[in-house]
Amino acid sequence: MSTSPVTLMVARRVAHGRYQELIAWLHEGEQLATDFPGYLGSGVLAPPPGDDEFQIIFRFADEATMHAWEHSASRRSWLVRGSGLFAKNSVHRVRGMDGWFGTVGQRPPRWKQAVAIWLAFFPVSLIFNYILGPLLGQLELLPRIMISTLILTPLMVFWFIPLSTHLLSGWLHSNTQPPVAPVESASTR
Repeated sequence: MSTSPVTLMVARRVAHGRYQELIAWLHEGEQLATDFPGYLGSGVLAPPPGDDEFQIIFRFADEATMHAWEHSASRRSWLVRGSGLFAKNSVHRVRGMDGWFGTVGQRPPRWKQAVAIWLAFFPVSLIFNYILGPLLGQLELLPRIMISTLILTPLMVFWFIPLSTHLLSGWLHSNTQPPVAPVESASTR
């Protein structure tokens, strides 16, 4: 079993006339996942104009915690309740940072991934250090780094890197196959 974070991306095409019900059901699934150990975050991505495929992303600490959630009675019950709301279903599982950049064969080159992460990290780190630097500067190195990484890591993982990959999607996926919808957290909806 993997000990790195695992992201499950599920795409569902809404059944005719069931849009509002599907939205409520997707958010119910998001809420359900928050009660499970190892849950790191989730989000529902609305389809682009003219499309009807919603994506829901679930992220867990590792393969074992995701497995426990996937095979739980409460999740099975939720899936049964929503079975008539969607016309088509597809599931993709990715590990680590790969979820930010799409599925295998559709990911941009590593150097473009590095640029997208740096473009997210640099301004956030700069602002963080400008605002909190004077306060943290009084601390020893270890507590200073621990506090800054405890604050910056969730901000980067759940908001700024998904935002960067979304804003740079055209450039990231130029000269590659068509892009997959970027993984975004609930806070970027």
